[in-house]
Amino acid sequence: MPTNNGNSTIARKYREQYGWDMPTLKLARIMYKENKESFKDIETARGRLRYIEGKYGKNSPKAVVKRPDRPKNPYNLPSSDEAVYEPYKLNAKRVLVMSDIHIPYHSIEAVTAVLDYAKMERPDMVLLNGDAIDFFQLSRFCKEPKKRSFAHELGAFKEFFEILQKTLKAKVIFKLGNHEERYNQFLWMKAGELDGVEEFNLENIIKARAEGVEVIGEKRIIKAGDLNIVHGHEFGGSVFSPVNIARGLFLRAKVSAMQGHNHQTSEHTESNMNGGITTTFSTGCLCELHPAYLPINKWNHGFAMVDIDGKNFEVRNKRIYKGKIL
Repeated sequence: MPTNNGNSTIARKYREQYGWDMPTLKLARIMYKENKESFKDIETARGRLRYIEGKYGKNSPKAVVKRPDRPKNPYNLPSSDEAVYEPYKLNAKRVLVMSDIHIPYHSIEAVTAVLDYAKMERPDMVLLNGDAIDFFQLSRFCKEPKKRSFAHELGAFKEFFEILQKTLKAKVIFKLGNHEERYNQFLWMKAGELDGVEEFNLENIIKARAEGVEVIGEKRIIKAGDLNIVHGHEFGGSVFSPVNIARGLFLRAKVSAMQGHNHQTSEHTESNMNGGITTTFSTGCLCELHPAYLPINKWNHGFAMVDIDGKNFEVRNKRIYKGKIL
């Protein structure tokens, strides 16, 4: 469309007067009816409106009428407590993933094998993917009085973290699992009045014993390239019982993902009609394999190493048997 400053001025005036809720064709009819001497027909008026709105392709002017941002609450709905749920993106090239350590009920043999392996692989980040601490005495279940206190668990975690940092010299990410969530549940039930007091905040309690650690809570997904990492409790409880944990994760997530939580190493891959593949992984645990509350189970020791290159990722999902990495 050839430039016509006079007609463009008219179009700008009408668009600003009637606002952006007015459809272009309806506004063109009004503009043509009131300015027949300036426009040949309705379509010419509509074209001029599209021109000043920047909808005329490469021939649109550089300076167009700016459409105002739509109000975030145009109907003045009551304020909402809706939480923002966004994934946490790992900024690393190689990540050691350790799930379900359950300190102080960790397996010294299994954790030693992981540290020996990681020293050679030199990850630049360690992800404690949930249930790093057991929180046994804060559980809602019937508890053995002889088991270690919460204070003792925190002390053991502090020792573990210092060894981890000294050995690997890598940034540590601490993701809250279902066992860590026992703390807030206990606090809300037993002493809800203390909720919000900084000294009783779990993140601050952990950071006080692990300098430099970053805590990830609220059941957030962690992204390692296109790999989605969760602890495994994020989906909630159910009677869902797949062939293996990784297949169950695939059926729930439908994207490449990794989880811990179930203390079993497994992998599942499916392809689609376009040739793409989706792979899911579950990692073994690093805690005692035969606890008194569930001595017979299908658990195994294990961990994972994840290499990240942009959106691409490579997972080495390792099993540990009697202190040896398989």
